[in-house]
Amino acid sequence: MARYSKKMKLLINTPSLKFLGGGVANHYIGLRTFWTENVKYNVVGRRGGKSGSGKYWLPWDIFKFIFRLLTFRPNIILLNPSLGDKALKRDFIYLNICRFFRKKTSVFIHGFNFEYAKNADWKWISTNLNKALCIFVLSQEFKNELIRRGVKSDIHLTSTKVPDYFISGFDLSMRQGKAKNIMYSGRIEKAKGVYETVDTFSILKSQYKDLTLTFVGDGSELPMLKQYVENKKIKDVRFTGRLCGEDFKKEYINADMYLFLSYTEGMPTVVLEAMIFGLPIFTRKVGGLIDFFENGKMGYISSSLDPVVFAEAMKPYIESSAKMKSVSLYNSEYARTHFIASVVARKFENTLNYEYFKNQEHREH
Repeated sequence: MARYSKKMKLLINTPSLKFLGGGVANHYIGLRTFWTENVKYNVVGRRGGKSGSGKYWLPWDIFKFIFRLLTFRPNIILLNPSLGDKALKRDFIYLNICRFFRKKTSVFIHGFNFEYAKNADWKWISTNLNKALCIFVLSQEFKNELIRRGVKSDIHLTSTKVPDYFISGFDLSMRQGKAKNIMYSGRIEKAKGVYETVDTFSILKSQYKDLTLTFVGDGSELPMLKQYVENKKIKDVRFTGRLCGEDFKKEYINADMYLFLSYTEGMPTVVLEAMIFGLPIFTRKVGGLIDFFENGKMGYISSSLDPVVFAEAMKPYIESSAKMKSVSLYNSEYARTHFIASVVARKFENTLNYEYFKNQEHREH
C-alpha cells in the first residue's frame, strides 16, 4: 500500500478526554501514544467537569475548529459521530466547513442505531456522507446498511482496541484449563443481557456446584439485578462495582470464562479485553463480533438469548481442561495480533494514507 510521502497531518474531533466513561474518548485516549503521523485532537461538545449541553459549546467549537484548520493545516479531518440526528447534524456542520476550505474529511461512525436507521432521512445522510473521503464502521453489517442506503464513499472496517499496557505482566501460562469463575464486565443494564447471564449461571450452578459468577461494572439496573439474584436464591454471585486499572485487570486474570449476552453492540471492547487475557468467550451475534468470531476455536456465539442454549454450550468447556487451554491460547494470540492499540492505530493510519494517496493520484490525472 502506497503511503503519503510526508508525515500526514490528522485532526481528530473528539469529545472531552476527561469523559473516561465515554467510548469515543476512551478509544482515542488509548490510541494517543501510538500514532506515527502528526495527529492533533480537537475537543468538541460538552467539556468534562463542566455543566451544560454540548450545543452551548457549538459556536465556540466552530470558531476553534476553523482556527485549527487555518493554523494546523491538516491533510485529513476525522469526525466521530454516532448514528443519530443530534450527532450527525453537529458533525455535518464540520464536514461542510471542511468542504468549504477544501479539506479532506473522514467519518468514523461509532454507534449504529438500527431503530433510528429505519426512519432516518437517508437522502440527507447519504448526501453528506458522500462528501467524505472515506468512512469507518465497526462491522460488515453496518457497512452493508450504509451501502444499501445510498452511501458511495469508500467504507472501511476498523475496531475498538485494548491498550498495550493493559496486559503488561500477564503470563498466559497461568491458564491451566480450570473453569470455575465466569465473568461479565460492562454496564449493568437490561439491554446488556445481565438477567440472561444470571439465568445461564443458575442452570450451570445446579450441576457444577463450585462455579462462581462475577459482575464487574455499575449501572441503573444493578440494585434490581442484586434483588433478582437474592430472590432466586442463587449462591456465589459477586458484584464488584465499577473497577479501573489494576483492580479491573485482576478480575480478568482471576476469571476463567467470559459470558456476554448483550442485545446489541458495535464492537464491544470488553470482549476483546477478555480474549487477550485468554478467556473463552460465550456471546451473541452482535456488531463486529460476527465478522471474526470462530465458533469452537474462540468459544461460542449464537443469535439466541436463551440461557439454556448458552449453558449447554459452556458445559463441554467446564468439563475439558484441554479445550479450555486450547481456546485460551488461540484467543490471546488472535487478540494480540488484531486488537492491541498499537496495531489498531497503525492499520487506521495506513488506510487513511491509502485513501489520501489515491485521491491525490485521481486529482493529478
